[in-house]
Amino acid sequence: MFVRKISNLIRARFPYIYITTYEEDRVTALIRQTVREPKLIKFPRELYIWTQTAGFVNDETDEVVSGTVNPTSALDFIQKHDKDSIFIFYDLHVNFGLRNRAPDYELVRKLRDLVAVLKTSQVRKNVFFIAPEMVIPDTLQKDITICDFPLPSVEEIKKKLNLMLSQNKKVKTDNLSEEDKDKLCKAALGLTLQEAENAFALAMVNDGKIDVSDLKIIMNEKMQVIKKTGILEFVQSDLSIDDIGGLDNLKSWLKKRNNSWSENAKKYCLPAPKGVLITGVPGCGKSLTAKAMSAIWQLPLLRLDLSKIFSGLVGSSEENMRRAISTAEAVSPSILWVDEIEKGLSGVNSSNDSGVSSRIFGQFLTWMQEKEAPVFVIATANNINNLPPELLRKGRFDEIFFVDIPTLRERAEIFKLHLSKRLKNEAVAKSINLCDELYFKLAEMTEGFIGAEIEQVVISALYEAFFENRELLVQDLEKTIHNTVPLSTTQKEQILALRAWANVRAVAATRKDDLNEYKSSENTNNDDVSMSRGGRALDF
Repeated sequence: MFVRKISNLIRARFPYIYITTYEEDRVTALIRQTVREPKLIKFPRELYIWTQTAGFVNDETDEVVSGTVNPTSALDFIQKHDKDSIFIFYDLHVNFGLRNRAPDYELVRKLRDLVAVLKTSQVRKNVFFIAPEMVIPDTLQKDITICDFPLPSVEEIKKKLNLMLSQNKKVKTDNLSEEDKDKLCKAALGLTLQEAENAFALAMVNDGKIDVSDLKIIMNEKMQVIKKTGILEFVQSDLSIDDIGGLDNLKSWLKKRNNSWSENAKKYCLPAPKGVLITGVPGCGKSLTAKAMSAIWQLPLLRLDLSKIFSGLVGSSEENMRRAISTAEAVSPSILWVDEIEKGLSGVNSSNDSGVSSRIFGQFLTWMQEKEAPVFVIATANNINNLPPELLRKGRFDEIFFVDIPTLRERAEIFKLHLSKRLKNEAVAKSINLCDELYFKLAEMTEGFIGAEIEQVVISALYEAFFENRELLVQDLEKTIHNTVPLSTTQKEQILALRAWANVRAVAATRKDDLNEYKSSENTNNDDVSMSRGGRALDF
């Protein structure tokens, strides 16, 4: 596909073609293949490669063209050259006004003067710019054509792995089946060929063999790619679906979409899921769900901090967003987590930042709508009123879930989780009988408590026991509960407003049976906060 595209650009006499990539050798090999194949371009060309250190070098003879180290002199050589040729410039973007540097205006003018020569000359000539980032002067935008260069395919990565194995006969491959080899190569999707080679080499030297257990090494290589951006954070989590108390509706929805990018899913002609927005009461498990998703789906979890996107330099904020998106796509399939998205988009309707927030928001929306790469977006929000309405319309997210204050059964589950996790020592737990009766007793005492408050009840009670150097008592938990003023009391009005919004716009993260149980067992105190549950009660 790429070779066919550049061959068409060459035959159509496009003067300047800009390719953004770190893989100079790989893209040059494909251009070399193109210019030497008569079936692709009809008239084979000479190939010259320019660098800041050597100037132009003939790719076939390795002959250095003297006097072409200076970029302007190199363009003079192109203008006077009388043979059909392709000219490749490496890293000429540093002369185009990289970051705070001013463009080389003499060079820019020379490039514009050369356009007519390249288009109309009897000698067929095209110029390629290959650089790790895109920098194009405004005055050259109409003359330069951007050509996207894809990352290596599974076939290319597998070819590289097979070559490495043939060159390293001592590496043990007894436990490496063809299926396992495919898993390793698919896991390396999103890496450059050099990065994939590094990961495979590290796996081989680690223990003298390579098998499916080396998937972790490949994931660590992907972590390096993410860390280098400075915008995305790779979140490592050992949480599982069992670490989330309640929210069965949401968990069921996520489970059913697991492996939705696999070959098996294609049999059902299913579209890849776009993402989900989780809103609701703070401290009720939104962020915990995002972290657990990585374990459920066995995909890398990337956290996007929108505050890191914004930069004081003109145009750099938009470039930061492009880099974040391209990185998420590069390591796909992946999960992109935007935590507290309403805070990052707070300036969308403001004119204080010269429209930067609006442009960033528009860029993100367009990508969410049009993206083809398997990147699942999970966004969490506490204050839904601060979100722009464009983000909430159908098509942006597959579903909007509302996470409410836990029901009776959910609170019992949360107590069970935290008590079981922390009462590992027999001496500390000897006076407490961990059973359903205890969990439901505590759950009944904590009506209106959020998950984070229940966790703190357990921790505070343990501190009481620790201070007195004794076992934990049920009375410690009861005392802590009585001394806690829950969020449902201090933030009652805000929670009611959230529920009113969610009743018609979102789906309840709690399953319908739990909501019915909640209404029948707890709605006896005429407390508006406990009576008015939010979110449509659907079961997935």
